[in-house]
Amino acid sequence: MAESSKRPIAVFDIDNTLADTAHRQRFLEGGPRDWDAFFAAAPHDPPIAEGVALAVATAEECDIVYLTGRPERCRRSTLDWLAAHGLPEGRVHMRRNADRRPARQTKLEILRRLAEGRSVRVLVDDDELVCDAAERAGFTVVRARWADHSAALEQAQEGEGRT
Repeated sequence: MAESSKRPIAVFDIDNTLADTAHRQRFLEGGPRDWDAFFAAAPHDPPIAEGVALAVATAEECDIVYLTGRPERCRRSTLDWLAAHGLPEGRVHMRRNADRRPARQTKLEILRRLAEGRSVRVLVDDDELVCDAAERAGFTVVRARWADHSAALEQAQEGEGRT
């Protein structure tokens, strides 16, 4: 049961929801995929204005939680990126370094865990499969469709469990 005395939480994905990954997609296209270069380039992601504005506005009524498929080894650069782009403070949930399950599984698991102690007002994510799974589980979802679709990133999220 969620505690009514606590503010609700709003859960935001990072890649292609708040951060534009288009400049680093080249590391996932073709083969072999260069995961080290893909994640090393993340600190240079430009912010996505629509996503950042939504996070800032939502923070007026909700505590923000970030739920990303980025591996734990990217924590410091991710925290630095969020702060540098004026995003609200919030807990960051990241994928364990060796976790290769699909994003729809890992993120739903964390969402359910978050909902055990707090009211989850909304999930904002660009991954359609994550959004579908969250909606089926009863969560309110905003589909972040403001970034260009990337088939390579979609395959990485679902098929390889890398982001």
